Amino acid sequence: MPLNTALRKVLVIGSGPIVIAQGAEFDYSGTQACQALREVGIEVVLCNSNPATIMTDAVSADAVYIEPLSLDFLARVLRKERPQGILATLGGQTGLNLAMQLAQSGVLREEGVELLGTPMEAIRRGEDRELFRTLMHEIGEPVPESTTVQTLEQALVFAREVGYPLVVRPAFTLGGVKTTIAQRQFDIVEQAVIFNQVKALKDKADFFIPQRRQRFV
Repeated sequence: MPLNTALRKVLVIGSGPIVIAQGAEFDYSGTQACQALREVGIEVVLCNSNPATIMTDAVSADAVYIEPLSLDFLARVLRKERPQGILATLGGQTGLNLAMQLAQSGVLREEGVELLGTPMEAIRRGEDRELFRTLMHEIGEPVPESTTVQTLEQALVFAREVGYPLVVRPAFTLGGVKTTIAQRQFDIVEQAVIFNQVKALKDKADFFIPQRRQRFV
């Protein structure tokens, strides 16, 4: 693919907090992306809330913002730095969620910023469990029977219909966190309690409820 000469400055979104042995691939790939962009003469602006990464070193980007990864903050950075493009796919679930928020809120359109890499519609289909399942059915790709629920009652109805065991997980989660296998009704009830605790803190965590119930294969 030829170099887009209209790109003079690009904003790269990092993945935020990571833990040992989980998520380090985002730091590595993000660092490589910053280096590759700078090698072809593109100015790089990096946003990442985690200072304990390689990509937030001063040599990785022309400007580094170590601030909370939120819609409000990224919108302010876009208006200040005026990049021509934004690269979010190297920030994992956090980057993808923020890219969708920036697009849906109209910030990208207002600032004339191009979303680089994976198109928004592809991100939306990959993120939305119902849309993804529909797409798999359309192309004839076999997938386990599943559903998305918002209440414990809906989950128990689905469990009675398809039987156990079931994979139970939040709809949007990093690294499979909070995923479990339910062998009986008690397991679903127990997991629902955990999900509700996470839901109360969803503004501080990268988890989204409703939950997904999927047959275990």
